[in-house]
Amino acid sequence: MPKRETAYVFDSERHSKLPAVSQEFFETIFESSYDGIYITDGRAVTLMVNKSYESISGLRREDMLGQDMHELVEKQVISQSGTLAALETLKPVTMEQSFKTGKRATITSTPIFNEDNQVVLVVTNVRDVTELYELQRELEMSQERSRRYFSELESLRRQMSRSTKVVAEDPAMQEVLQVARKVAELDVPVLLEGEIGVGKRELARYIVARSRRKKARFIEVNCSSYMEGMLERELFGSVSPDAQDQGAMGLLELVNGGTLLLDEVGELPPEVQSRLARFMQVHCFERVGSMTSIQADVRILASTSRDLKKLVSERRFREDLYYVLNVLPIQVPPLRQRRDDILPIVDRLCSSLNKKYHQKKRFTQSALLALRNYNWPGNIRELHNVVESAVILSDEDLIHSEDLPLPQSVQPSARQRSEFAVPLDLRRIVEELELRYIRSAYQKYGNVRDAARSLGMDPSTFVRKRARLEEREKL
Repeated sequence: MPKRETAYVFDSERHSKLPAVSQEFFETIFESSYDGIYITDGRAVTLMVNKSYESISGLRREDMLGQDMHELVEKQVISQSGTLAALETLKPVTMEQSFKTGKRATITSTPIFNEDNQVVLVVTNVRDVTELYELQRELEMSQERSRRYFSELESLRRQMSRSTKVVAEDPAMQEVLQVARKVAELDVPVLLEGEIGVGKRELARYIVARSRRKKARFIEVNCSSYMEGMLERELFGSVSPDAQDQGAMGLLELVNGGTLLLDEVGELPPEVQSRLARFMQVHCFERVGSMTSIQADVRILASTSRDLKKLVSERRFREDLYYVLNVLPIQVPPLRQRRDDILPIVDRLCSSLNKKYHQKKRFTQSALLALRNYNWPGNIRELHNVVESAVILSDEDLIHSEDLPLPQSVQPSARQRSEFAVPLDLRRIVEELELRYIRSAYQKYGNVRDAARSLGMDPSTFVRKRARLEEREKL
């Protein structure tokens, strides 16, 4: 069988515009390759290097031409040589290579044989895969971030299971819980309103624990704690190439199928308000920097200590977002309007702090009376701080009223302290004191409305409490 020769044939009529086949022609192709090309002879001596190889490796061709690959590896100019591996195995070899430029490449060295089956050339193709490694690293970072969120979610779920019992001894708070139980079963947004520290987040956990999504993910986001521009990326994710969290999953994706609590929703930046309003209406969104829509099934709970309706009138809060959030509003009363809850909360806090600090502290009845009488402008948060401070700083196991970091005006008188010198029925004492105040207020104002207002109650609570206390007084 005659030997077949390789030839390049050009039809002069059909390819009249093609350049003549010449060394210059092939050098142009060689230099225009996006991949680096490195060619040695059969003894591993460098013959040709193109510009792309120089760019990827950071090496100059004038320093490489005529150099033996064995010496280049020995001098660590090149980390490892595909050329030498191909000469050893007489087969194409693919491997990874790192360069001093910080770039990483996948190289394929292919031996070229002559008619006598001897290697006359080794052609190495060098492909820059640095960006692929960067994408892999960013993917791993995103996955690690997701794992961290899942870990935090599990911790939050365990915490929530321990803290969903809301103290509601007071009739005002019992009404709130009754509403919360009803809305928990309805898969719609809920807006929790109330002063700072009244326990809105605890009530949100109470709702989630009784909802259809109780076994799904639940994330709390404090909208006031993020720097400008960060909250949008945190909620919706990002694909911006300039962002450190490129390709990061947002919380809406992460909590898909579960519940998201937006704490202090009145602090949302305008751009986030717009995106959130759209998401709540159409249940889809785009990551920051992307045009691709993502669907997510998320129940939104929101809480605020601000007057959102006033913010809407001042054009500081979007009206459409206000109405989609305000489907089922719940007003959480301040602690001064649910005084029957103060002592049960103190009892729970004291028990928890004793376990935490390995102590056996307890409050005297005069201290409890002072706590009961204080107006608590900072609500439960302030009560927690006062109780914890007293537990830590008191020298004895018994915490007296003077150990409490409270204004002098709320401290019991010397006569009251002497009355509590021996163990008494604290609940009975508190009830007698309440009834005394209720009767005194009614006697002073002559009507339920004004008497209730003077004690920080609503009229219905005033009437119920008076009837209940007078009934117990007869026993």
